[in-house]
Amino acid sequence: MGNQQAGAGGTWRMVAAMALSGTIGWFVVTSGQPTLDVVFFRCLLGGASLLGVLTLQRGWVRMDKARMGWLVLGGVTLILNWLCLFSAYAYSGISIATVVYHTQPFFLLILTAVFQREPFPFGRLPWLLLAFVGVMLITGLEHGAQGMAMLAGIGLAMLAALLYAITTMATRRLQGIPPGQIAGLQMVIGVLMLAPLAHPAVGTFTGQAWGALLALGLIHTGVMYTLLYGAFQRLSVVSIATLSFIYPLVAIVIDVAVFDVVLGPLQLAGMALVLLGVIANQLGWSVPLGIRARN
Repeated sequence: MGNQQAGAGGTWRMVAAMALSGTIGWFVVTSGQPTLDVVFFRCLLGGASLLGVLTLQRGWVRMDKARMGWLVLGGVTLILNWLCLFSAYAYSGISIATVVYHTQPFFLLILTAVFQREPFPFGRLPWLLLAFVGVMLITGLEHGAQGMAMLAGIGLAMLAALLYAITTMATRRLQGIPPGQIAGLQMVIGVLMLAPLAHPAVGTFTGQAWGALLALGLIHTGVMYTLLYGAFQRLSVVSIATLSFIYPLVAIVIDVAVFDVVLGPLQLAGMALVLLGVIANQLGWSVPLGIRARN
């Protein structure tokens, strides 16, 4: 019964976190601010909320130099990842950028094989190829209809996926450190990185802009990370992988319903192939010719 209650508690947390994730693009666009300033405020407000809660809970853990090095690497790549992803929204739209961004598990497989000498699961290679065929369809290269803007958006989203894979790889080295401490300190790194570059015209911000920025910092960072890490502690890997696809689905709904985006048949087919490839990879589905994807 205890495991069932933990699972149920993890499920609603994961669903809520992924639903919030799917609305991030909406708030980024609604803020009307340059990407650099949006990420700066997300780091500032999100870091303050995460570290504030951690301090009240007295949950700080001492870190050695090696762990600090991995945390800094993860923090830098996380911030660069946000800059690339949020910039991609302006070129390819929220839904397409979000779906392409979900190729990051494949980048993680490649990076761990190359840098950590973990065996590459060749049984998953067909799903990797399927996902990238989907990316090609999304770009509309067959008829050239999307132009350079679409290509730029796809490229930025894929770069964001690669950067997030590096963040994930680095964060795996931080076992025993409270998630709120990791995320909060990464936000501090973001503030330090962007403070010399961000020049927000705060005096011109409308109520809508402030509302969007506060939501991104306090809700999409502070609350969402708390929900997400709480879910990670309660759910199996398979459950986490399955429920994570609420994120791109919500993003697609937002793009179509709120921004009146019209997706062409090739784009819809490509997005479906990307999602199928990533889901199959995450769940370890069987692949053609009787090969079994290895975990």
